[in-house]
Amino acid sequence: MADAEQRSPPPPPPPQAGPVQFLLANKLETAMWLSRLFTVYCSIMFILPIMGAYAASNFYQRALLANALTSALRLHQRLPRFQLSRAFLAQALQEDSCHYLLYSLILVNSYPITMSIFPIFLFSLLHATTYTTKVLDAVGPNSLMIVRNFLSKLTANQQNILKFIACNEIFLMPATVFMLFSGQGSILQPFIYYRFLTLRYSSRRNPYCRTLFTELRMLLEHLIMKPICPPFFRRMCLNSIAFVSRLAPTGV
Repeated sequence: MADAEQRSPPPPPPPQAGPVQFLLANKLETAMWLSRLFTVYCSIMFILPIMGAYAASNFYQRALLANALTSALRLHQRLPRFQLSRAFLAQALQEDSCHYLLYSLILVNSYPITMSIFPIFLFSLLHATTYTTKVLDAVGPNSLMIVRNFLSKLTANQQNILKFIACNEIFLMPATVFMLFSGQGSILQPFIYYRFLTLRYSSRRNPYCRTLFTELRMLLEHLIMKPICPPFFRRMCLNSIAFVSRLAPTGV
């Protein structure tokens, strides 16, 4: 009797949930995943204007609005219940999702430029990678290997992609000033974008903006200290570095 119990086969493993069941069981994550995929689609349609300039402008706004929706959902997930208080606002401003909700609202009605679409395009692509892998696992362990290999390459190059995003965030600041003087921007946009940039500089979860500012400063100081650099240009660069350093938030 004891031998028969020992030789009995193990119980079968529980059936694996299919992709539809997986998506329905994680409604908020699924909604953010779909909005990120829509952001990626609209960004590609803007970067590659195969449907004309007017349609590209519409895709620009749709990408920013979809990113705003994603950021709002992520912010809702990260924060406790809403409170009308200074402490709640300070906590919200520490979240990267709040930063990019502000980013989308700043640029949604501005003149469309490609530099401004790259951060939301790449962030949406990176953040959708993990959930896409989970969906593929729900489909099957070896399903769509071409997509899996692409996602693996994205993950392997994540650090370089985040540095490229930070570079776009930084150089979009002088671009907003240039747009103002060219008549394509509003007078408030550079000041509001400066606030966004200080939030990115102070980010706790993503230090790449702060790191890139330091690397750019060290590179510029190295170049202007060479003997071939004209003295007037060296003084101008040093004054510019000092001015930008004074604008950096303190206590970071």
